[in-house]
Amino acid sequence: MILVCIYGPAASGKLTIAMEVGTRTGFPVFHNHLVLDMLVPIFGFGTPAFVELRERAWLDVMGRAAEEGMPGLLFTFTPERTVRHRFIGDLEESVAAAGGKVVYAGLTCPEEELERRIENESRAEFGKIRSLVQYRRVRDAGGFEYPPIPNTSLTIDTSAMEPSESAARIIEHFGLPTLH
Repeated sequence: MILVCIYGPAASGKLTIAMEVGTRTGFPVFHNHLVLDMLVPIFGFGTPAFVELRERAWLDVMGRAAEEGMPGLLFTFTPERTVRHRFIGDLEESVAAAGGKVVYAGLTCPEEELERRIENESRAEFGKIRSLVQYRRVRDAGGFEYPPIPNTSLTIDTSAMEPSESAARIIEHFGLPTLH
């Protein structure tokens, strides 16, 4: 299995691009908010139980997908302060133990564009942060700080191309099989 980890800041286009890649490849999309939406109402974002269970859910799902022999899976997440630094290593270990491999596509976007996008109505569907005031508060408090993701072989500025173009670059760069 190839696990394509598409990561970047809030409003950089992770889910939009992952959905496009999924449409073209048939790979399912395991996006960040599937687990967040399950855990936040019970434990609260950033609590020790939330952090532990979120990472366990991520690792269990992706490791099991590799064990089941899925050809590929798309995973989106925002590296931020509540993601433990060991998560990337744990992820690679989990997927490799089942014979899979993790590849990384990092998305970037100028801050002005992120701020413009943050309040987009499309972000409401999965309870994503949509308040510019809240976004700035979290950002300014260091909430989005995280060490660089190692082994990132593709970085895309999503302000410079359409989501369909970004998806095509990911597919081409990683040699992903397409449905057509």
